[in-house]
Amino acid sequence: MVLILYFCTHFYLTKRPSHNMASTNNTIVGAKIKGLRESKNLSTEEIAERSGLSVSQIESIENEQYLPSLGPLIKIARALGVRLGTFLDDNDALGPVVCRAEERERDSSISFSNDTASARKHMEYHPLAKQKAGRHMEPFIIDVQPSENADFTLSAHEGEEFIYVMSGELEIEYGKEKYTLKEGDSIFYDSIVKHHVHGAPGKSAKILAVVYIPF
Repeated sequence: MVLILYFCTHFYLTKRPSHNMASTNNTIVGAKIKGLRESKNLSTEEIAERSGLSVSQIESIENEQYLPSLGPLIKIARALGVRLGTFLDDNDALGPVVCRAEERERDSSISFSNDTASARKHMEYHPLAKQKAGRHMEPFIIDVQPSENADFTLSAHEGEEFIYVMSGELEIEYGKEKYTLKEGDSIFYDSIVKHHVHGAPGKSAKILAVVYIPF
């Protein structure tokens, strides 16, 4: 993110309202993708060919059977000729966008995980610019929950990521290296290198993350 935010290909994207309504978690992403595809008169076969994904992957994402990570979302966005942020946008504001703290806490978050659907609470993203049109960066405040799974799958995508740890302790696997960040620490890296972001063993964290993905 710094998933969209999401940020990284190791995060699965789903809209998470304040109430526990798991059955509607990921409808917004699948519905937007399907709506955009149909508005451009493109078949799932054409999107699959353009993106390098399989038809079954496209269909499962559109039908909300699979929570896509950022990598497939980037490929689908390019196949559709839109920005990645299009899948997160609520409105299109051409001028500056102000996100108030109380609005961020009140609004629904976006939840990501690199595991199965049962592990969606690994991270909760609070988008800071989803109303900004034409943006190339995706900024988030992210609540990172402790993860019992230590066997993380690293993944990569084009772009850059910046992370600043506001509280707690974070662990980042980057290529063959592993970095531990504590409150006040930050990291900036090229996301083309395989990586994974998670809490340090048994630790939670709150981070400011910004993801840049070239269009």
